[in-house]
Amino acid sequence: MDTTTHYAGIIKRVIQKYAQFTPSHGQIRLDTVFDEQQNRYALMQVGWERGRRVRGNIIYVTLHDQKVWVEYDGIETGIITDLIAEGIPEEHIILAFLPERQLAKNI
Repeated sequence: MDTTTHYAGIIKRVIQKYAQFTPSHGQIRLDTVFDEQQNRYALMQVGWERGRRVRGNIIYVTLHDQKVWVEYDGIETGIITDLIAEGIPEEHIILAFLPERQLAKNI
């Protein structure tokens, strides 16, 4: 199994774990979005709270150059610990949401 396929499986497992949670407020559902052709993986929230529409990413991760790019992490405790615990080496995880100066330290 190649690195990309292996990492994709881990990312999907971690996102699916978070998708099982039920939001504590509003009428909000959590949707997984897996685009295996382009190596894009997301957890979205969609619904209503107090008469207002709720929608957007909770998690957005991409795979590029055999590295895991965490583009957005809206999980309170962060998903990086989960990714490492599942077998992705810390040095293969890029925190893409950090400014470029800080991002260079993570590569």
